[in-house]
Amino acid sequence: MSNLQQQRSAVTHIDGNLHQNADARIGIVVARFNGFVVESLVDGAIDALLRHGVLGSNITVIRVPGAFELPLVAQRAAESDRFDAIVALGAIIRGSTPHFDFVASESAKGLSNVATDYNIPVANGVLTTDSIEQAIERSGTKAGNKGSEAAMVVLEMIAVLSQLDIDDSSDIA
Repeated sequence: MSNLQQQRSAVTHIDGNLHQNADARIGIVVARFNGFVVESLVDGAIDALLRHGVLGSNITVIRVPGAFELPLVAQRAAESDRFDAIVALGAIIRGSTPHFDFVASESAKGLSNVATDYNIPVANGVLTTDSIEQAIERSGTKAGNKGSEAAMVVLEMIAVLSQLDIDDSSDIA
């Protein structure tokens, strides 16, 4: 039993710290389509970043026409080396055609590729809902604000990745 406890205490844990972010440089890529929902996501993301210590001067909002365009601009932002993380925000609301499925799938796949191709945290804060009501609920009413949640994701990921970048793994606490 003692050996198990010793082994358990020897396990390394890496957790993100959300409150040491003044120097974090965050790009927020925003789809203008369905702006009546998306602007609440933007407000939520900016509010969360500021409340967790990110300086306003370190936040850049970049607007694009729609969710399909988010990955290209996120890629360009990642290539620029101006940002430590990217938050992508948009709203894709199901209609009566398959267009929803194509846009949602390609947007998500593209954003994921940017994160892995450029080794930068990219939070997918793009709502994919069946109705306008669901989108409104997720942009700051009943279901919280998914923009705020996406901002928190990148802050935690910056902290986690910075701990993984430490050369001497014995210093990780």
